[in-house]
Amino acid sequence: MKKAQVQNAKGEVRIIAGRWRGRKLPVLNANGLRPTGDRMKETLFNWLMPHILDSRCLDCFAGSGSLGFEALSRQARQVTFLELDKTVANQLKKNLQTLPLEGQQQAEVINQNSLDFLRHVPNEPTFDLVFLDPPFHFGLAEQAIALLDQHRWLAPEALIYVETEKGKALSAPADWQLLKEKTTGQVCCRLYQKA
Repeated sequence: MKKAQVQNAKGEVRIIAGRWRGRKLPVLNANGLRPTGDRMKETLFNWLMPHILDSRCLDCFAGSGSLGFEALSRQARQVTFLELDKTVANQLKKNLQTLPLEGQQQAEVINQNSLDFLRHVPNEPTFDLVFLDPPFHFGLAEQAIALLDQHRWLAPEALIYVETEKGKALSAPADWQLLKEKTTGQVCCRLYQKA
């Protein structure tokens, strides 16, 4: 997320299903931080149900970490959280420490600009599932999509979830198929799959 002014007040996000169902995690009240609502999160994870188990996930612009924590609760193998704001990233680390991982599960919080992270070229395709929920009105979704594609971060048939402001046109690479699309309130949600 964009550099935020973090206040003392805290909100919370709720894990909807899986091992940690019902757990509430504190979220710092920061400018630009906009956790995915429970209803949309439930819809998204219904879409993703056959794909979560043992998946390797990237939560870009993580903010509250709501999507990454939900994936871990539902048995994702690995989640990497990317968060620019240091105070928000530290809260993600604290929340992660309260959630016991099982077996081969791994999770890490990286305090870095998501676009800078994606500018690196991995040794091999790394992620089965990517969450892109950036601050609105900065064109960050398009930039992240381009970097994911150019630098080959995505495993074959990877899924990419993108949240943008309502009415925002979005162009995706030719080999990404739009599987699902839903608009709620001022938010448009899309799920793509790399062919």
